[in-house]
Amino acid sequence: MEPAERSRVPRIDPYGFERPEDFDDAAYEKFFSSYLVTLTRRAIKWSRLLQGGSVPRSRTVKRYVRKGVPLEHRARVWMALSGAQAQMDQNPGYYHRLLQGDRSPRLEDAIRTDLNRTFPDNVKFRKTTEPCLQKTLYNVLLAYGHHNQGVGYCQGMNFIAGYLILITNNEEESFWLLDALVGRILPENIFRTWKLIHGHRRQAARELQGPAAGTGVSVPVSCVARLCTDGDSPFQS
Repeated sequence: MEPAERSRVPRIDPYGFERPEDFDDAAYEKFFSSYLVTLTRRAIKWSRLLQGGSVPRSRTVKRYVRKGVPLEHRARVWMALSGAQAQMDQNPGYYHRLLQGDRSPRLEDAIRTDLNRTFPDNVKFRKTTEPCLQKTLYNVLLAYGHHNQGVGYCQGMNFIAGYLILITNNEEESFWLLDALVGRILPENIFRTWKLIHGHRRQAARELQGPAAGTGVSVPVSCVARLCTDGDSPFQS
């Protein structure tokens, strides 16, 4: 591909990630040129939907979300539908009080260890960039570590928080979205998934108490019980 043609695709995407050297510009342009019509149509629908100011909870919104939220509306929609906006409105100043609270050297060191590892291919997180988002990321993770001391900071949270920062471009909103995800949405879905899996295992156990899979080989009830209890979730009620 000629340099003039290649330059039509930005080296850095809208989120700040550098495109790899082997990025297929031609394939990208071919796909995007056809997909742009769909994106434009969806963006118009979202703009109409949000004209009233609030994000309604309806089947229409659920259908729109499943098809994808346009970047320009993503932060607002995520904040509303996750409950993060309501929590932020109900707790004014709480985020900043967390940052001004007692120090925790162990928490701070754990977070600092992962700062340079967070999205190394994203120009917005590099120390040479001004402003560098590493400070924003540090604040969000530190505040959450103080807020939810039962979780504190775990490896991997830096990437979740970092992506939220890229989407919202707002430190406090990123904190409340992280709280919604780690504190409520993910645990609820993990528990629901475990209950579903656990239920299937219980059913399988009942079926296997007779001759196993029609082979005529009997499976001891004690073995079935062990299969059903090994690895039980700490969320078990």
